[in-house]
Amino acid sequence: MSKSIKIAKENEFKYIQLGLNISYYRKLQGYTQEELAELAGISRSHISAIEAPNIIHTLSIEALFNIAAALGIEPYKLLEFRE
Repeated sequence: MSKSIKIAKENEFKYIQLGLNISYYRKLQGYTQEELAELAGISRSHISAIEAPNIIHTLSIEALFNIAAALGIEPYKLLEFRE
């Protein structure tokens, strides 16, 4: 496997984990996707796409910061990946 393919696969895993972390903290706070989207200033469909574990969906750093702020956590918490 080439290095670029390996990196791409690792990034896919990270995007999935990021989405799962957002979903986890959203549910922990008791928010629906609609509520989190409104608080973060993004669309519900964007939140849904980010959280979907079977779809790789990118997001901007600004969106990441907005989501973390809406959830009342530091952004790094969303980037703590579990194997």
